[in-house]
Amino acid sequence: MDRERLGEIVGAALGAPVDIEDLTRLPGGASKETWSFATRSPDGEVRRFVLRTDRAGSFGSTMALEAALFGAASRCGVPVPSVVASGDDTDGLGRAFLVIDFVDGETIPRRILRDDAFREARAAMAGQCGRILADVHRIPPAEVPGLPGGDPLEQMRRQLAQLGQPHPAFELGLLWLGQTRPPRSAERVVHGDFRNGNLIVGPDGIRAVLDWELAHLGDPIEDLGWLCVKAWRFGSPLPVGGFGPIDELVRAYEEAGGGPVDEAELHWWIVFGTLRWGIICIAQTMTHLTGVVRSVELAAIGRRVCEVESDLLELLPWTAPGPGAETVEPNESGDPSREAAHAGPPHDVPSAAQLLQAVHEFLESDVREATEGRVRFHARVAANVVAMVTRELELGPDQAVAHERRLRSLGVSSEEELVSAIRSGISDDRLGEVTDAVRSTVADKLAVANPAYGAAPQAG
Repeated sequence: MDRERLGEIVGAALGAPVDIEDLTRLPGGASKETWSFATRSPDGEVRRFVLRTDRAGSFGSTMALEAALFGAASRCGVPVPSVVASGDDTDGLGRAFLVIDFVDGETIPRRILRDDAFREARAAMAGQCGRILADVHRIPPAEVPGLPGGDPLEQMRRQLAQLGQPHPAFELGLLWLGQTRPPRSAERVVHGDFRNGNLIVGPDGIRAVLDWELAHLGDPIEDLGWLCVKAWRFGSPLPVGGFGPIDELVRAYEEAGGGPVDEAELHWWIVFGTLRWGIICIAQTMTHLTGVVRSVELAAIGRRVCEVESDLLELLPWTAPGPGAETVEPNESGDPSREAAHAGPPHDVPSAAQLLQAVHEFLESDVREATEGRVRFHARVAANVVAMVTRELELGPDQAVAHERRLRSLGVSSEEELVSAIRSGISDDRLGEVTDAVRSTVADKLAVANPAYGAAPQAG
């Protein structure tokens, strides 16, 4: 990051020269980069800001639109940081950017959901979210020209097809969404990513709404459904962002003038949001695989798709596993160092699994303990990736045999063929069998990607 040019941009916006201090890239942010920094003026005044930029090598930018959304949202009463400066990739930073005021508070969901400092805030946040979303949906579309719109279900179908990754569980979701779709409403401004993790929270509750890059014109209930997607509960049993019940969210939204919320329609948008998150995960990992952005975080996201598949299957009408559901069980001890994990010829010991286990222990202990911020976060991600590959080495061969057997039982030879069968309706008379097979495959993937995912969530 060009510290000197950033100082010139912010100084011009503030009307006085400043020096940039404590410029630090923050962890997370799969599609954008986020930096924190402070400015010091000649008289010694220090102010804190946040810089958001497109990732290097990314195509297209929403930064100008985000800046307009911040202004329009503020005028409608939505708590947002003030915009200090914004620009495109010709303004000296090499990419589009947005500088906003720093808002003190917490954004890390697990801290918000578990720390005692936010206990009172959590109790009020579902209602706060309802009121804030009612304000979001009052934003006049004319104040933010250029927002995309269109048929969200068709867009999702096209995006999944373009990614070229067959996922029968997603096809089952698309089948149900197409069959049960509620009437389309008049399009309003939709935040598009309103969830725990994009909210700045203090002990008093929500202080600011961040990350408007996915804003668009659509059905306002989409925002409520997205907030209730399981991925944003972070292990909590509470359905609204992990911090509250749905009835509180809906009541506050309706009382604040957000319009009536039909229970079945909200469920439809929760299913839609779950599937949408799965497709986003695939898209993000493809940016790594194609070399656009090389990142261990993006690579790991691809293996979390099975978590979303599992969530999706639980939301569909065919929720109970039938008698045909099966999974490949791990070895009795679960220890990759067991004798069966010996190195095969011509290789010497340690085995591949044992080597990975050593790297995992190094990342978890030495690296994580000696680092902080973004590097510490990515060390944890890398350790999870190593553990994941270790489990695949152990379980993968048996899982592959079981997967092939399941496909043959359905009369197909690949997941691509199964996807085509679901999409064309050929398999409708065997929907129970198909669902059992897909569920078994998802369970096998979870056993490798995150075996603890199916554990019952704990109250916060």
